[in-house]
Amino acid sequence: MTVTALPLAEGLPRRQGMTVHVRGLEVQAGIGVYAHEMGRLQPLVLDVELDLGAAPVRELADTLDYDGVARIVRALASGGHIELVETFAEQVALACLEDIRVLAVRVKVDKPEAIAGAQAAGCTVSYAR
Repeated sequence: MTVTALPLAEGLPRRQGMTVHVRGLEVQAGIGVYAHEMGRLQPLVLDVELDLGAAPVRELADTLDYDGVARIVRALASGGHIELVETFAEQVALACLEDIRVLAVRVKVDKPEAIAGAQAAGCTVSYAR
């Protein structure tokens, strides 16, 4: 079934954009710069937010597959040791931007075991076209 958008009358709300997100995605990754972090996996928790702009989303082809975002993250996590959480976040963001529908991306990476007594430490990176 195709849905046809009706023209908006003056003063009616207009959609400003569509954001797709994956939150709390947990992966195990070889990450860190210290000797005790080498040769072992550590948990990372990611939030990925993708801005698709104001284009209409009426069918699956108009949006992003959430599982595709998870596949990107999991592939990078299994791709070998990365020293910095910041590098990991940037690699996820840039891989997401390979899809031309993504106008902007925000990636938050938490490393829960980074600091004793803290819930997590990490970073957030944002990119836009």
